[in-house]
Amino acid sequence: MNEIKLIIADDHELFRKGLAELLRKHDDLKIVKSVGDGVEFMELINTKFEADIVLLDITMPNMDGFQVLKELKTLNSDIRPIVISMHNDGNYIAKCAKMGAYGYLLKNTDEAELILAIRSVANGKKYFSAEISEKMINFMSAQSISENVLSNKETEVLGLIAKGLTTKEIAEKLFVSSRTIETHRANVLKKLEVKNTAELIKKAAKMNLI
Repeated sequence: MNEIKLIIADDHELFRKGLAELLRKHDDLKIVKSVGDGVEFMELINTKFEADIVLLDITMPNMDGFQVLKELKTLNSDIRPIVISMHNDGNYIAKCAKMGAYGYLLKNTDEAELILAIRSVANGKKYFSAEISEKMINFMSAQSISENVLSNKETEVLGLIAKGLTTKEIAEKLFVSSRTIETHRANVLKKLEVKNTAELIKKAAKMNLI
């Protein structure tokens, strides 16, 4: 049985120690390094440190998980990242998958699933549980539907609303009547299924529409 060499990158020492303790029970897994932030991890990688997988947290000081994923992709590194995060938002999951993560687990994942994910990724497969995949697919499908549903003019009006312009200011900028802008605004609210400007901006940002 080939040994799987693991690096843990997480800013919480207790979590790192607990994870290491849990993984030590499995003969085919070996923790070769434990680091507290992305900078420390990248410094390690730049020394040509040998490892198969990094168990990577997203929220870390100095350099976060997203930046680490980006760097690993740029370096074309052989180390495969599995994100272990407390964020179960579809946006986070989709972003990590797009940036090269081989897997995405929540911090409350049970031991059996964690080991399954590590072994799957070590064998060259990607691992996203049914729950995680569903959240990612829901986010991506909602995003593409919204992008297609909004007309070019509605997208333009949405962008100006997000910048804090009033209906009158938007109307003057686009050389149309205030009534036309109100119609566009009402259509955007309806299509994105929100009730007011605050909800609109929050949802539009989440869907990368602004």
